[in-house]
Amino acid sequence: MVDETSLVLDTDHGLGEIVIAPEVIEVIIGIAASKVDGVHRMQASFTNNVTELFGRSVYGKGVHLTIDEEGIKVDLYVNLKYGVSVPKVAMQVQSRVKQQVLFMTDIELDEVNVHVVSLVPEKTEQLDLEELFENDEAENE
Repeated sequence: MVDETSLVLDTDHGLGEIVIAPEVIEVIIGIAASKVDGVHRMQASFTNNVTELFGRSVYGKGVHLTIDEEGIKVDLYVNLKYGVSVPKVAMQVQSRVKQQVLFMTDIELDEVNVHVVSLVPEKTEQLDLEELFENDEAENE
């Protein structure tokens, strides 16, 4: 079943048509963006977070696809790692997303808008309590 938001690819093979659901493109975009160095994770909604709690991966999170007369526009909502160059990582995300969608679907994206939602600091090392107590016991002997 083809609805008005599905993308029909131009084919001259005479074998029929190829239809790609927007959700497929969102998944491609989500995976491509999350693989860029400096991206901590994509911004998830509450529903995505609940789904991930049950052990299922959600690859289209943080991706909003708009298909209209003007073309195909993507809005990405990302959390970046603290210490990275925000403009550099954002441009790499734009480039990689456009490249992967073109490679995998032969569809050219008109806009890739990157919205940096937050910077995530590196986690500080957790103190190992066993090691701490072992050192105290060794000093007392």
